[in-house]
Parts: sequence; structure tokens; C-alpha cells
Amino acid sequence: MSLALAVVYAAAESEHPLPMPAFLFGLIALAVFAALGIVMWSFRDVANRHAQVSGRPGGDGSGSGGPHGA
Repeated sequence: MSLALAVVYAAAESEHPLPMPAFLFGLIALAVFAALGIVMWSFRDVANRHAQVSGRPGGDGSGSGGPHGA
């Protein structure tokens, strides 16, 4: 018997009900993933935007044209 199956059997035998309807757990997970996706989407193309704004050699705002600060 796998651990996951043992957990399912133990949960089925438990007398404690869920604190909310089961479909709400899925809705909460969906909302969390949507919020994380929005945060990730807001940072799209940030590196390229900063490279264009700096206008200095290197593109990262450091003023260095070499890969190791040369």
C-alpha cells in the first residue's frame, strides 16, 4: 500500500468534516495560482526595458562593457 493510499484511507475513516465544501479548496488554489500568474506577468520583459533605459555600455546600468567588469 502506498503512502498516498494510506492517507486517503485514514481521511475517509476520520470523523472530522472538512472546514468548507470540497470545491472551495480548488477555487482557492485557482485564485492563488491566478494571483501568482499576474505577479509573474507584471515582471515580463523587465530586463530588456532596463537595458534600453540606461543608455550606457553594458545595458545593465553599471557602465561596464565587458562581461566581467573589464
